[in-house]
Amino acid sequence: MIGHDKAKEKVLRFCATGLLVTSTHAFIVWLMVDLLLFSPPLSNGVAFIIATITSYTINTLWSFSQPLHRHTLYKYVCVSAIGFIASVFIAWAAQALGFNYLLGIAGVVLTVPMITFILHSTWTYREPKQE
Repeated sequence: MIGHDKAKEKVLRFCATGLLVTSTHAFIVWLMVDLLLFSPPLSNGVAFIIATITSYTINTLWSFSQPLHRHTLYKYVCVSAIGFIASVFIAWAAQALGFNYLLGIAGVVLTVPMITFILHSTWTYREPKQE
């Protein structure tokens, strides 16, 4: 049960980090668009970069309890790119099928965090096997 509790703790920390980082992203976009008068695409790009760096740092140190390292950063960015592509594909598929865009958002929210958590657990932060 100890292994199960540790895995559950990682999932909860990953979810909490996701909520914090999503809020940070939204705040940066709001700040840049409404107060600094930048365009929404530029604002979202800047927010995405800041959110990804923040997410990497918190997830590495807190969710997965590992040191910051170049090889995990590289893997984290790759998984983030996969999550981005999956998000765009799910939204596109919902639109192509004639669904309301909110169903696309629901699809993203219900699948992309799970996919990225699994990829991070099995690849980005894979713990070496004990012999």
